[in-house]
Amino acid sequence: MKYVNDRIRRQDRLMDEERAVELLRDGEYGVLSMVSEDMGYGIPVNFVWDGDHSVYIHCAPEGRKLEAIKKNPKVSLCIIGKVNLLPRNFTTEYESAIFFGEARINLSDDEKMHALHLLIDKLSADFKELGDKYAHMSFHRVEIIRVDFTEFSGKRKKVLR
Repeated sequence: MKYVNDRIRRQDRLMDEERAVELLRDGEYGVLSMVSEDMGYGIPVNFVWDGDHSVYIHCAPEGRKLEAIKKNPKVSLCIIGKVNLLPRNFTTEYESAIFFGEARINLSDDEKMHALHLLIDKLSADFKELGDKYAHMSFHRVEIIRVDFTEFSGKRKKVLR
């Protein structure tokens, strides 16, 4: 996964690579964008980073998102960090990172269960035992998407006061 910021128009607003990776590691949700029926389709999703170059996303075993990925696996995931509206200055402080890659479906059962446990560890850390039971009980009703990233970039705006 390569950090690429040369396409950002406002080079004075570049986010450092370390902070972009922090957003990937700690972000609660992101917007997964793809192409569906010849139009853009973006939806908010929970995700978990594998610590390397992929994230896992859980969803229902059928639906528009999976149909879009089957037709075109190229996707992006935008994660928004801190946001601070500054009405008096007519601007907003923000930070965001966008990750580009390919979505994979039809993973092995072992990888799906591993992904569910990663999600439980991140989103329900105080309920791991209950989460494991729930993951096994609802396994047949869940699909897991793995997105393998090839590149990412980050941008932020900080207003000096």
